[in-house]
Amino acid sequence: MHPALWISKTGVDAQQTDISVISNNLANASTVGYKKGRAVFEDMLYQNVRQPGSQSSQNTELSSGLMLGTGVKVVGVSKSFTQGNMIVTDNATDVAIQGRGFFQVLLPDGTAAYSRNGEFSLDNTGQLVTGGNGYVVQPAITIPQDAQSISVGQDGTISVQLPGQTAPSSVGNLTLVDFVNPAGLQPMGENLFKETASSGAATTGTPGLAGFGSLVGGALEASNVSVVEELVGLIETQRTYEMNSKVISAVDDMMSFINQTL
Repeated sequence: MHPALWISKTGVDAQQTDISVISNNLANASTVGYKKGRAVFEDMLYQNVRQPGSQSSQNTELSSGLMLGTGVKVVGVSKSFTQGNMIVTDNATDVAIQGRGFFQVLLPDGTAAYSRNGEFSLDNTGQLVTGGNGYVVQPAITIPQDAQSISVGQDGTISVQLPGQTAPSSVGNLTLVDFVNPAGLQPMGENLFKETASSGAATTGTPGLAGFGSLVGGALEASNVSVVEELVGLIETQRTYEMNSKVISAVDDMMSFINQTL
């Protein structure tokens, strides 16, 4: 079997994976807090026919070697945590992060998860929860039922205006969590990430201090997916896929010619 067939097969497989990553980015172009992914490629093992620097005679050595590659493989999908655009919603329970950091939420099994999606709402007890799945935001914050208005400060202070009071009252503080390597977080779906050994341990801090981002109330962070950039990448991936397919077709024609001729 001609080696080029297997090499091109790895190229086709790799481009199929790349298209899957791009399609997921495009599908989540309107998902609040979504961070785009990028396929990471790596060349595979090489067949060393002649080692660089080996002796070609008693007094000379090879200036270059003869090493034949065996293809490509996808070794990971890297998340980009660049800032998304701000969408002003004027919804009191919507909160956006401007800068580094994640919101922490409590999952039903008692473990923690992290999100850039600040599309919060209130449950039947007045607790601040995630809008899509009702997970409690940490630290837990309860809004009084008779609160007339809610405001979120840049430092995470949540204040409410109660009947009969002239000044707002603080009911709690939102904190942020950050990681040494956010790209090492494991996506879980539901706009959530999970801590891993690669991400490092979670560090909790006050918004706006010690490198943590500040909070913007009444706003949301849009997806950081650039549709134009993804479409260009899609065209490039499609053409690469076609070229690998053409190599397979060309090798097949060559082998057919030899079989018919000899």
